[in-house]
Amino acid sequence: MTRYVGTVEMAQLLRRLGPDTVLRRLAACLHADFLRWPEFDLAPRLASHFPHGVIELMPVCDGRLYAFKFVNGHPGNPRSGRQTVVAFGALADVTTGYPVLVSEMTVLTALRTAATSALAASFLARPGSRSMALIGTGAQAEFQALAFKAICGITEVRLFDIDAQAVAKARANLEGRGLRLVCAETVAEAVAGADIVTTATADKARVAILTADLVESGQHLNAIGGDCPGKTELQRDILVRARTVVEYAPQTRIEGEIQQMPADYPVTELWRVLRGEAPGRERAGDITLFDSVGFALEDFSALRCLLDLAGSGPDLDLVPMPDDPKDLFGSVFTAGIDSERAA
Repeated sequence: MTRYVGTVEMAQLLRRLGPDTVLRRLAACLHADFLRWPEFDLAPRLASHFPHGVIELMPVCDGRLYAFKFVNGHPGNPRSGRQTVVAFGALADVTTGYPVLVSEMTVLTALRTAATSALAASFLARPGSRSMALIGTGAQAEFQALAFKAICGITEVRLFDIDAQAVAKARANLEGRGLRLVCAETVAEAVAGADIVTTATADKARVAILTADLVESGQHLNAIGGDCPGKTELQRDILVRARTVVEYAPQTRIEGEIQQMPADYPVTELWRVLRGEAPGRERAGDITLFDSVGFALEDFSALRCLLDLAGSGPDLDLVPMPDDPKDLFGSVFTAGIDSERAA
């Protein structure tokens, strides 16, 4: 049998443990797996692009466990009452090929994205950073705010979105969770003086949500909305000034903010910063950028962490278990007839 975590159990687990605990556990798993980056069989995700969005498969393996995620990105979905991003995934034992976990990953992806952002910021932002501007208050916003509070010690979040209802939603969800919340009237108002700036918008277009004139010396930028070809959030001039860290350069050069730059634009992969093999922030005045598009290793870590957090629970009869492993036909037909006669 295969352990199954659906949307109801995921919600129950989050309410039982609390988001801070889950986010810290995820960040710890992510950190541990990034440190052993060379052990993984890595590849860019497989993407099928359509006029209205994209559907992707994200596989990864460390020689012991294999993981994949199915995920979409359809910015127009909210207009018909659907989410922009939904996902599910699986974790399998490489020795047998049998799946050990199948899980919803819509919520889990939001959690792992936020935990990855905060983990990167803990190495890239100025020490003592306490304020964050959050540009874009859609489905990812609350997870980002809580991750930066739990992992980086952020105490103030400035919220901005062109959709006033989205801002009101985020504020209501974050009230009473230990953060000082400020609703900004403009991007400039949100960004001014902030230690960290997170951009989390969803339009599938080349736009400049954040412009170079708004970026201040010493800020850390966490760009998570640009995650496919033709989709960006930052003005190109920002990239010229920034020290840029990415997850997996071959994928980010196609999908991230750096798709705007020449092929030899210098970037550092996050795993090298975490292992101390490359610098992140070298001076207080550096502008650091985490150009995050989401990578399969993060899903691997999230599924591995979830299997531990969830413990025992409901299973799926996803894989046939015949008495004779060579008699699949008989297990379907003969066993079925016997069961019907017994009934």
